[in-house]
Amino acid sequence: MEKKLLTKLPYVKKKEEPLLKVLRSHPSDKKEIEKLILNEINNKEVLAFINKNFDIAQKQTFITSTATRFNIDKLEENSVSNIINLKKINDARYINKFFESINSRLPNSGLFFGTVETYPNRRRALLEKYPPVINYFIYFFDTLFTRVFPKLGLTKKIYFYLTKGKGRVLSRAETYGRLYSCGFEIVDEKTIENSQYFIAKKVEEPVFDNDPSYGPIIRLNRIGKNNKRFNVYKLRTMHPFSEYLQEYIYSKNKLQEGGKIKDDFRISPEGRIFRKFWIDEIPMIVNILKGDMKLVGVRPLSPHFFGLYSTELQEERVKVKPGFIPPFYADLPKTMDEIMDSEMRYLKAYQKSPVKTDLRYLYLSLKNVFIKGARSN
Repeated sequence: MEKKLLTKLPYVKKKEEPLLKVLRSHPSDKKEIEKLILNEINNKEVLAFINKNFDIAQKQTFITSTATRFNIDKLEENSVSNIINLKKINDARYINKFFESINSRLPNSGLFFGTVETYPNRRRALLEKYPPVINYFIYFFDTLFTRVFPKLGLTKKIYFYLTKGKGRVLSRAETYGRLYSCGFEIVDEKTIENSQYFIAKKVEEPVFDNDPSYGPIIRLNRIGKNNKRFNVYKLRTMHPFSEYLQEYIYSKNKLQEGGKIKDDFRISPEGRIFRKFWIDEIPMIVNILKGDMKLVGVRPLSPHFFGLYSTELQEERVKVKPGFIPPFYADLPKTMDEIMDSEMRYLKAYQKSPVKTDLRYLYLSLKNVFIKGARSN
């Protein structure tokens, strides 16, 4: 049975655990609650981070250390306003279902405190724990087992049979993406001793994706001709659930030269290589064959990025199909304004002479790529 740390629960199990008994004897004793939290996590910096965001002695603050939905679902509706979970979500078998349970018990603007071990956290912990050379061998096999096995269809069942889903390593992007898909937004975060801690606020109900994509080929919702939505096929370059973080990343990091998001932690190491040489865009040939796109044209944009464009450019964009080779490679703009000007020039020219314009932009793009070494970023 999992060890739990609870404050003022609206229910009592038949056999109370020692921690629960203590808290029920001293329901508003902050020092006693802090002592119990430290017994669980043994880190004063984490406790300070919790105290910064929560009143732990408040009646509606629920404190637990669990990786199962059972201990969340047992809470009565409208009985808590904040949930603090001291156990890493890496041990939760069905993470989204776990987050959905937390969402269902919190009111709008209610806060959820959680922790996760990410890939960089895990790497630092293993390299610091073991002697040089040996530590890299251990890290290699640990990565293979905890990062690769859970993602492959052939080894996924073996992994979860052996581990029951515990100890799985997650990327920061996947963790936050899952939270956003479950109706939360990140309001604070901190890395403490090889663990990532976060404060998430409930802002809406969860998004139930009945056809999630975890594999190497992903489908991205984009805006096409006549404002029609269609799926663009690409090789995965981002961690799973990253698509839910677009607005969060944009608000935090803004754009760099070329219109891409600066320091985008959603991109995986192999993804950066794929993007540099356009390997990730090869599956978009399927979109050309299906008739959703053409060879040369403006980039197919997500609804969020489409909303960043001027109304005039939005209206011009939906008059034509998006393209595989954008005018970006012909003009090489650097700022967002320059990108919009480049696309507007292309669209105006295309309306007057479609074939001639596409041939000219194709020639200029190939020249910049193969002679000037232009690359995707």
